[in-house]
Amino acid sequence: MLLLGVVVTLQGVLASVIYSLIGLVVFVAGFYVIRLILPYDVHKEIEVDQNVALGIVIGSFILGLAIIIAAAISG
Repeated sequence: MLLLGVVVTLQGVLASVIYSLIGLVVFVAGFYVIRLILPYDVHKEIEVDQNVALGIVIGSFILGLAIIIAAAISG
């Protein structure tokens, strides 16, 4: 099948969906691990106390983990 000038196969679409699901599972597991490691409630610190520094740390962790997962999936 030709879609926007790109050959799309069912096997390629299935592989993309599987890799995306695996990546999301690893990402969520990593986020829960960081919540377990930190000695305080992340939700309370960011939303209630408006701890900007913790928000930056969590955001950096999310970006770093996403880059690692993307590199692992792309090979």
